[in-house]
Amino acid sequence: MSSDGSVSVIMTALAANAGIAIAKFFGAFFSGSAVLMAEAIHSLVDCANQGLLLFGTRRGKRPPTSRHPLGYGRESYFWSFIVAVLLFSLGGLFAIYEGIGKVAYPAPLGSPWMGISIMVLGIFLEGYALHSCLRAIRKENEYGSIWKWYRQTTSADLLVIFTEDTAAIAGLIIACISLLASWYTSNPIFDAVGSIVIGFLLVGVAIFLAVEIKSLIIGEAPKKDYRSGIEQVLVSTIPGSQLLKFISIQTGPNEVLVIYKITPGSLSSVKELIDGINKLENDVRSKFPEIIWQFVEPDYT
Repeated sequence: MSSDGSVSVIMTALAANAGIAIAKFFGAFFSGSAVLMAEAIHSLVDCANQGLLLFGTRRGKRPPTSRHPLGYGRESYFWSFIVAVLLFSLGGLFAIYEGIGKVAYPAPLGSPWMGISIMVLGIFLEGYALHSCLRAIRKENEYGSIWKWYRQTTSADLLVIFTEDTAAIAGLIIACISLLASWYTSNPIFDAVGSIVIGFLLVGVAIFLAVEIKSLIIGEAPKKDYRSGIEQVLVSTIPGSQLLKFISIQTGPNEVLVIYKITPGSLSSVKELIDGINKLENDVRSKFPEIIWQFVEPDYT
């Protein structure tokens, strides 16, 4: 997935959430609904999150320096992790707090149909943002199902946007049900309970998202099998050579580091070996453009 494609998906989600947040705050102000206020804060947090994702994407493109010789590719993972923390604290915990407050001090709701209309509008806007995200996911999904992609992908920005959009639609549906139940029964307790349920949903989603991104921050092996592909290139480049030890690490959304040992094969002189390794690295880079860093060591064992 290109960074430009990811930025387009983030911008679509940001535009949708900004519009939804304004509408939700407007509805919460006039209705006094806890679930609407929780959803308004949720959308506001999502806007901040998407801003952080854009910031992280830009920072991750910086070239290597003497202090960071492998570049800044993993910085996008860091900001994605911060997004999960914000979703947990500002989104989930606030919704639970707001709901508990309304349970303790219930108040009648005003203009329930305004709130329901805003929720329905929000579902359509979030649905459009999710559709845009799914189109980007399909372009890079090599695993078949969305669930397998979710567990295997190294595109942290798409991972976050997909999770946020899915959670947002689920939250909006819960909010609609809560408002309808409060209106039908004339009991505001359903509105408060809806806010608490949304809060626990966001807390659960944030924890799950944080666990997924933590693995990328620590240093995760790429999901693609680079060893077999490099072995094929090695055989055609240096006859008789064998691939010994092999390590690959994902250093960013579209960056991979590989370290491996090879035997000299049929090459008998130092110059031949150096030329062969240089050609090997170029051929590997041509076959796998995402392999930015290569360290090849000749050895016999």
